[in-house]
Amino acid sequence: MSKLIISYDGTPNDDDALALGKQLARTGASMALAYVRHSREFDPAREELAQHDAERRLEAGAAWLGDPQLARHVVISASTWEGLATLAETEGASAIVFGSDYRTTPGHVEPGTTAQHMLDGGAVAVAIATAGLRTQPDREINSIAVPLAGPANDVARQTAAALAAKLGATVLASSAEPVDLIVVGSQPGAQRGRIVLGGDVRSELNNARSSVLVLAAETPVAL
Repeated sequence: MSKLIISYDGTPNDDDALALGKQLARTGASMALAYVRHSREFDPAREELAQHDAERRLEAGAAWLGDPQLARHVVISASTWEGLATLAETEGASAIVFGSDYRTTPGHVEPGTTAQHMLDGGAVAVAIATAGLRTQPDREINSIAVPLAGPANDVARQTAAALAAKLGATVLASSAEPVDLIVVGSQPGAQRGRIVLGGDVRSELNNARSSVLVLAAETPVAL
């Protein structure tokens, strides 16, 4: 079963990531929450407190989703994006889900620092929730846009079609009208299995008014 890893630290913008993960999981994909701690504490008492805080955050995320049994991972890594990338590889995850940057205007999409790192050569698809999606926890994905043409974006069309079939959604060729999800691929010539953003994809991200799923080159995602 495909797995969605949701990067979660308990902040409101990460509640948006929970909402997007919930939408995508309606395909039948499993979900897991992940929080990255940057180091262990030398003092045992402080380490216990830090670990408890991390676990408490993830417990709150699972409660938000209404699933207290949801898989949760506390990762130790000096780099948040490297820790998530390693976890995704270990778990065989299909995508990592992020909320937008905390300064993002509601209804817009803006990758935060960690997501930006993973959009620059990462090896797993990245989904970014539109800011404020948490206020619509029962919203479903009914429309999916694949706005970029050309053979390099075949993976986006394949992914969108597979998602639409499972979600009962409509696939559109343009994101000009309001949609629930935009799917884009990496730039032509990018190394297979790696995310490399072309100028057209960056433009879509800058103008997006809905959640976005960015795919690695030549790697469709079937959730």
